[in-house]
Amino acid sequence: MFWQDFPMRQWLLDREVFLAEFLRLESRGTLTPTCRDCGDTGAQVYRCIDCDGRELYCSGCLLRRHFQNGLHRIEVWREEGYFAKTSFKSLGFCFQLGHPLGESCHFPVRSSHNTFTVIETNGIHEVTLNYCGCGTPPPHFVQLLRFGWYPSTVGFPRSAATLRVLNTFQILSFESKASAFEYYQSLARLSDNIGTTTIPDRYRAFMRMVRQYRNIKMLKRSGRGHESSGAAGTRQRECAVLCPACPHPGVNLESDWRDAPPEKRFLYTLFLGMDANFRLKRKMVSNNASDPSLSNGWAYFVHESEFKEFLNTFGTLPSTCSNHNAVNKERGKDGLAASGAGTVDCTRHDMKHPSSVGDLQKGERYVNMDYLFCSSVELEELVEVVISYDIACQWSINLWERLKIYPSWMRVNHDSSTSYRFLVPKFHLPAHVLKCQTKYSFNFNPKVGRTDGEGVERGWAHINPIASSTREMGPGARRDTLDDHFGDWNWKKTVKLATILLKRITDAVPEMVEHRELHKALTERLPAEDVSLWEVELSAWEKDTSLPNPMETRVKALSQNAVRLQLADEEHADASLGVAYVMHEEISASHLISMGIDLEESQRQTAMTAASLSSTTATDKQKTNLKLRMSTLKRKIEAWIEVQHMYIPSLRMVRARAHDAMDEQLEIPAHEVLLRLPSSLTSTTPCDMRLLSIEWKLRQAQASDALDDLREGLRLRFYVLIDKARFQRGQVANTRANTIVVRCQAKVNAAANRYCAARSALAGLAPRLGVEGWENLVPELKKGDIRAAAAEDDDSEKARKKQRRKPGGTEKEVASEGHRMLSWIWRHAGVGEQMHGDGALHDILRVEWCKSRARQDRWREEVELLQEEMRRVQQFLLHRAATWSKRAADLASWCLPNVPADPLFDAGRVAFALNQQEQFLMMARHCGMLWCNVAKYVQSEGRCDIVPRSSSMREEDDGEDDEVSPLQDEAEHNAPLGSISVDAL
Repeated sequence: MFWQDFPMRQWLLDREVFLAEFLRLESRGTLTPTCRDCGDTGAQVYRCIDCDGRELYCSGCLLRRHFQNGLHRIEVWREEGYFAKTSFKSLGFCFQLGHPLGESCHFPVRSSHNTFTVIETNGIHEVTLNYCGCGTPPPHFVQLLRFGWYPSTVGFPRSAATLRVLNTFQILSFESKASAFEYYQSLARLSDNIGTTTIPDRYRAFMRMVRQYRNIKMLKRSGRGHESSGAAGTRQRECAVLCPACPHPGVNLESDWRDAPPEKRFLYTLFLGMDANFRLKRKMVSNNASDPSLSNGWAYFVHESEFKEFLNTFGTLPSTCSNHNAVNKERGKDGLAASGAGTVDCTRHDMKHPSSVGDLQKGERYVNMDYLFCSSVELEELVEVVISYDIACQWSINLWERLKIYPSWMRVNHDSSTSYRFLVPKFHLPAHVLKCQTKYSFNFNPKVGRTDGEGVERGWAHINPIASSTREMGPGARRDTLDDHFGDWNWKKTVKLATILLKRITDAVPEMVEHRELHKALTERLPAEDVSLWEVELSAWEKDTSLPNPMETRVKALSQNAVRLQLADEEHADASLGVAYVMHEEISASHLISMGIDLEESQRQTAMTAASLSSTTATDKQKTNLKLRMSTLKRKIEAWIEVQHMYIPSLRMVRARAHDAMDEQLEIPAHEVLLRLPSSLTSTTPCDMRLLSIEWKLRQAQASDALDDLREGLRLRFYVLIDKARFQRGQVANTRANTIVVRCQAKVNAAANRYCAARSALAGLAPRLGVEGWENLVPELKKGDIRAAAAEDDDSEKARKKQRRKPGGTEKEVASEGHRMLSWIWRHAGVGEQMHGDGALHDILRVEWCKSRARQDRWREEVELLQEEMRRVQQFLLHRAATWSKRAADLASWCLPNVPADPLFDAGRVAFALNQQEQFLMMARHCGMLWCNVAKYVQSEGRCDIVPRSSSMREEDDGEDDEVSPLQDEAEHNAPLGSISVDAL
C-alpha cells in the first residue's frame, strides 16, 4: 500500500505531531525573547500573525517593518507567559494619505474623532488616519480611493473598505452565494471571537460600499470610463456581458451573412429561452425612491420605470401610494412586492440575454412575459429566431395580436425577412398533450440542431441560492445584486466556451455518423416508393406544421367498447340468419366474456384495496366497506358462473373436483375465486372455438386500452412531479403533492397490471387459435419499460444517476430522444384488429422512418452549428480586442464629467485598455489552439484526434517531464489565431 493513495491514513499516524506543533506555535519559538532585527533581549516582543515565519520584534522594529502593512494583526508577549492581541494603533501607527508611504505631511488633517474604521480581509480594524492638507489637496474620499480604500461616504467618511476585501467578497458571493451579512459577521469574528471587544458596526456602510463597488466595476469593464460622457451616457443593455457564440451582426458575422442560401440560414439563428422563477421573490421592503437602482436597464434587468408604466397601462400593478398598503397586500401574495422574476436567456449557451429580466407581480402573466420578450429582441437584426418557452403552445397563439395593442417599439417585425418559431423545452414537453409533443418538439423541428431549450432552467440552479438574501433587499439593491450575479454567470460561461464547444463537437461528430448510417440502413430495407412519399410529407410538415404530421400515428386501435359493439353486431346478424351461438336468453357469448373480463378487473382492484388496508391501521368503517364490496362481488361472480356453465358445461365437473379437494371450512375471498375464462383453460378442457375467438378480440382491445391508460398515467405523474419540484414548498404543500403522486402511481400500476393480464390471456389463447407472431404486436411489458417519454422523469432520472454511479457507466447509456432509447410504449401504434393488416405496420414504419430522419438531421445540424459558433466566438473575441485597441490608441487628454483633468487618469485609461486588449487576444489564441484540429476532425468524421496535447489541456501526469511534444509544437504553430494581432483587424 502506497501512502500517496491513502493520505488520510498517513496523516492519522502523525496526528499527534500536528497537535504538538499547533501548541508550539503558541510559544515565543525561543527560550530567550530577542528582537529579530536589532537583537534587543530586554524589550517587550511582538509578532505578526499575518506575516510568514512569526518572528519576534520589538515595537520599533515591528513598526519599521510594517509601514506598508498597517492592517496586519499583531500579538504581544505578556509577562504572564502568553501572547495577547494588540493593534498597531496602540503602538502609535498612523496612516498618512496623500503622500508616498513612509513620508509625513506638513499639514496633516486628522480623521473625524481621531479614529477610523477599515474593513479588511483579515478583520475590522480601528486605525489612526491623517489626510493630506498641503496646498489644495484632493477631497478626503479621493485620497482614500488613491490609497486603495473605498470610502463609506463622500462627505466626511468615518470608515472604508479595502479594495481587496470588496473584490474578495464579490468573488466569494459569486461562488458560494454568501450574503454580505454572513461575510461581515465572519470578519467581525476574526477581530474578536470571544465577545469582549466592541467591534464598530459598519454593516450598513459595508452593504453600501459593496453596491457602489460592483457598479463601478461594471462601468469600468464595459468601457464607460473610456467615453467622454462617462456613466451618465450609458445606454440600455450596454453593460451586459454578451454571449460570444450567439450571432451579433457587425461583430462576429460575415458581411454577406444575409445572402446565405435558405438551407444555411439556420446557422445564424438566435436561440432564446423564456421562463419564470418563483424563488426570486422580494418582500415589500423599501421603495424605488428610497432605494433606486444604480444601473437602471444598463445590463439584464429592464428599465424599471418604463416596465411599471407599461404594466400599469396594460396590466395590473399594486398601488405605489404609501397609503394603499391594504390594496397592495390584497393584490400581491403573502406581502410580496415581487412573486418572482421572468427572464430571457441564450438557450444554447445558458447566458442571460441583455435587458430581458423583470419582476413578476402575480403569477406568470402574459403581459409581463410579452414585455420581456420584446425588450430582449428589440435591437436584434436577425433572420431566424427560435423561442423556447414551457407554455409556448399557448403563449404564442395570439402573441402577434397582443403586440398590436402595445407601444410601437414592441411590434416585433415578423414578416418574411425575419422568422420566429416557438418550441417547448425538452424536459417540459412530455407534460403536454400528445399533439404538442411533435409540433413543438426540438427533436422533430428542423434547423435547431441538438438544442434542448432548457438553458434558462440551468441558470436558475446558479441563482436560486441567493434568493434567500435578495428577497429581504430593497428594489434597487436586489436588481443591482442580481445584475452582478447574472454578469458573472455570463463571464464564467464565456471563459468556459473553449472547452464546452470542444466537448460538444467531440461528441456530436460520432453521433452524426452513427445516426446517418442507422437511417441509411433503415431506408434500404423499406420500399423506395414509400420512402419517397414519406420524405415529401416530412418536408412539407417541416415547412408548415399545420399540415398532417407524419411522425404521429394515424392508426387507432379498437377500444374494448368498440370491439363489444362489433361483436354485438355480428351476433345480431347471426341471430337473423338463425345461426347465433346463444345459450342464455339474455346473455350472449360476447357479453359473457366481456362480463368475465370486467369481473377480473374488479377482483384486481379489490385485491389492491385489501392489501392496502392493514389490520392494525384500518378503521372499522374501512373494514366494513371492504366486506360489503367483497360480498357484492362474490354474488356477481356466482351469478356469472351459472351462465358460464351453460356455454362451457365441462367447467361444472372441473369446479366440482376442485371443491372436493378443498377444505370445506375454508371460505375463498371473492378476489381469489378462479373465473376460468377460456384463455386460462387447458387444451384438455373442451371449449367452443367461438368463445376463444371472442376473448382474443376483447383481450387485444383490453391491451390497447391499458396502454392508453398507462401513457396517460405517466404523463399525469410527470406533470405532477414537475409542479411539485418547481412550485410546492413547505410540509403541507409537499404532503398534498406526494398524495397526488401516489394516486397517479396507483393509476399507472393498475394500467400496467391490466396490460400484463391481457397479454397473459393472449399467450394462452394463441396456441389454441393457431395465431403466430402476435408477440411483436403485443410486446412484453417489463418494469423498465414503464417510464415517461422524457428521460428526465423522476424514475428515469434515478436510473440515470444510478447508471452514472456504475463503473464505466455514462449518461449516454441512459439515452434521451436524440440517442433514441425511448420506451416502446410511446411508439407502439396499438394492438387491435388493424395490426393484422398492412395499414398498421405501414403506419409504424412511417413514424419510425420520419423520426430516424429527424435524428439524423438534428445531429448534422448540430455539427454545422457548433462549427459556426466556434468561428463566431473567435471573431467576437478579436472584435473585443480591436475595440479595446482603439480605446488604447486614444491618447488625447480629456476627463470625465465633473472630474478635474489628470494626466494619470489618461495613463490609467490607456493601461486598462491595453490590459483588456491582451486579455481578449489571449482568450482568442487559447480557442484557436484548442480548436486547431476541429476542421480535420469533422472532415474525417471523427477518425483523428481532436484535442492537441497542449499544456492547457494536459491532465496531471504524475511527475512526467514537461517537454513540449511535436504535436503540441505543431498545434501552437498552426493555431489560426496565434499570430493574429489587433492591427490585422
